[in-house]
Amino acid sequence: MRADIFTKRRNNHLLFFFSLAILTVVSALITQYDVLKGFSSIAKALIWGAGNFYPDLKSLRIVPDVLPKLWETVLMSIAATMVASVLALALALAGSRRTRISSFCSFLSRGLASLFRNIPLVAWAMVLMIAFSQSSLTGYLALLFGSLGFLTRAFMETIDEVSNNSIEALQATGAGYCHIIFQAVLPASLPQMVSWLLFMIETNIRDATLVGVLTGTGIGFSFDLYYKRFDYHAASLVVVFIVITVILIEVISNKIRRVIL
Repeated sequence: MRADIFTKRRNNHLLFFFSLAILTVVSALITQYDVLKGFSSIAKALIWGAGNFYPDLKSLRIVPDVLPKLWETVLMSIAATMVASVLALALALAGSRRTRISSFCSFLSRGLASLFRNIPLVAWAMVLMIAFSQSSLTGYLALLFGSLGFLTRAFMETIDEVSNNSIEALQATGAGYCHIIFQAVLPASLPQMVSWLLFMIETNIRDATLVGVLTGTGIGFSFDLYYKRFDYHAASLVVVFIVITVILIEVISNKIRRVIL
């Protein structure tokens, strides 16, 4: 019996990898992708990057211009995430099995969360540019909408994991809906929600660079500007600032997580 199960699993794995190999070959043929040329170009790209894409002393002239843009990007990411978290909490409470008001509200909340989560951030930025052109508001709204779907889903699952015992105990005492939310649900789920919130801030600071390239704002615009001017040393310095900022935010987030979890 065990041998049959093992053989079946092995055959399924072989079938999966065989199908994946066929799909890869067919995709390469359709797109006319040269595999050998692709791998050989990696070494050339590394050599070019080592010889051109690095900050030098002359690139330090851009520091007074780049730091305000970097600060703007960080503040935009935090603001978008915080506003999205408030809206996501309301949607999560309406959609969770533990706290939903009605089946219709739960269905509507889950549908909105799925819609916002499955639209890529780049698509949000491109659609919003039609209405608001290239501006800070466009970047802010793109980050907000992109965060809303993810946080709603994360908060909803966190609330669903809350023990039903405390909720039933409050219901037995005649506690109302708001009392149950603030005395049972939120105290139990808040640490995990804060962890998701910190994760979203880190993600948005990374994504804000790409959004800035599209919307012409923040640190992403600075990188795009220097790169298109073939000022690779300045562009690489912008990348260094972004990496340092992301690492600092992650270190701070990890310390906060260790305190609350």
